[in-house]
Amino acid sequence: QNELHQKDNIVLNFKHLSSKQLLDTANYHFNKSSFDTALICYNLIINASQKGADVEHQKRVVEAYNRSAIVYQYTGNYSTSFELFIKALLICEEINYWQYISRIYMNIGNIYCRFDQCDIAKSYFLKALDLCQDSAIIVAILNNIGLAEIKNNRIDSVFYFLDEALRISNRHNDVYLHSVLNTIALAYKKSDNYDSAYYYLQLSLVEAKKSNNAENEAYNLSHLAALFFEINNYDSALFYIALSNAIATEHNFLKILAENHLILSKIAEQKRDKINAFEHYKIYTTLKDSIFNVDKFANINQLKRLYEVSKTNKEIEQLAIKQQIKEQTIYLQKIIQFVTLGILLLVSALLFVIFSKNRKLNAAHTILVEKNVDLINSQNNTAANKGDISKKYRKNTLTDETQQMLLDKILTLMEDTSIVCDVEFSVNRLAELVHSNQKYVSLVINNGLKKNFRSFINSYRVREAQRLFLEPDFTKYTIDFVAHKVGFNSRNAFSDAFKEITGVSPTFYVKSVRK
Repeated sequence: QNELHQKDNIVLNFKHLSSKQLLDTANYHFNKSSFDTALICYNLIINASQKGADVEHQKRVVEAYNRSAIVYQYTGNYSTSFELFIKALLICEEINYWQYISRIYMNIGNIYCRFDQCDIAKSYFLKALDLCQDSAIIVAILNNIGLAEIKNNRIDSVFYFLDEALRISNRHNDVYLHSVLNTIALAYKKSDNYDSAYYYLQLSLVEAKKSNNAENEAYNLSHLAALFFEINNYDSALFYIALSNAIATEHNFLKILAENHLILSKIAEQKRDKINAFEHYKIYTTLKDSIFNVDKFANINQLKRLYEVSKTNKEIEQLAIKQQIKEQTIYLQKIIQFVTLGILLLVSALLFVIFSKNRKLNAAHTILVEKNVDLINSQNNTAANKGDISKKYRKNTLTDETQQMLLDKILTLMEDTSIVCDVEFSVNRLAELVHSNQKYVSLVINNGLKKNFRSFINSYRVREAQRLFLEPDFTKYTIDFVAHKVGFNSRNAFSDAFKEITGVSPTFYVKSVRK
């Protein structure tokens, strides 16, 4: 009753404020981790009359939905969180508020990441990255992609995204620096580099405290506890768990509490305290069930399907008129086809009458048939000869040793960029340079490298392009210049090959290098 009375008082105090004032007040309490007060303000904005609301008010409603969803995400209520993100997304699409959609895609990706659906999460992060123009949000997105890659055990690609996030964060504001440092620490921990992991966790903890981010501070402390547990330093692990639990309990961060109880269970098990180990594990499973149960994930998927159905229905409505026009066009085309067919039949009948009366033409037809027979016989003889040749050719195969020697020659020659990057360079030219023929060169490349010649040469040319882009004075090169310099006839061909081999476009690659 006291809590309800307190909430009623807050509503009365804030009800007279404009939507802009409410949003400023809500964001202030959100940043101070006063989530109950923040939610009340966000709900006042959401529940305000939408009739005749201008675009600016609708944008505030979008932010209120988004921030409210984040609060529910903090407390492990992912189903409600996802529902609010979808509502925000629908308004964004309705008012063409594209610059904010990247934030919502990123937050939806975070939910899938929490459920270990990392490939789905990464797809949302990449969509967010394509739309985003805010450097701070770009840092957060790159960091989240790094987290998804860690969970997928793709450590090699993790540091590419995290280094990029770190560079952008240092050049602009450091609002998400604590998250990037924490993810770098997790990557080092995954690689069993505990000293580096500890170093970056401490840096991240300092940044989290500086930015007054309770969730990240609790996570950092929990990760420090996990680190010390792995190196069998149980006293330090217990120390950091106590600090983490204090913050997580205060703010109701259920996921962090669940992870901490799992570590406590393992520590008790190592100390052969089976009773405490069981108690902590029971708390862990209870918390995990309340956050990550199958029904909640099913609800999230159902909400996603409803959103997609709603979006599809709008597209169907827009296509309905086009479909009607298309059907009418097809009907007219059929009438034209029938008329054309009738004319053709009439002309054919007339021609048949003329041809039937022309005996000389019939004789010509007879001669033509005879010539066709002769031609067919000639073709059969030619095919037989080709069969003999192909049999002879099949006998002339290469031994494994000869193939390996030829492959070594080819690979050595391909290191000469002046040859490989020649626009006129071809498989025939390669065969001449290695003193072989086109057939054997293609055979060796296909068998030895499982590639065709085009993919083979493109890999060397793209590698040379990457080297040029990484030169200290690379800004003097344009993409068109580099494409021609490494042997491509057009920028489009270069872009397709570059993306096929590297996974990104030349423009994105150059932009990343410059950043």
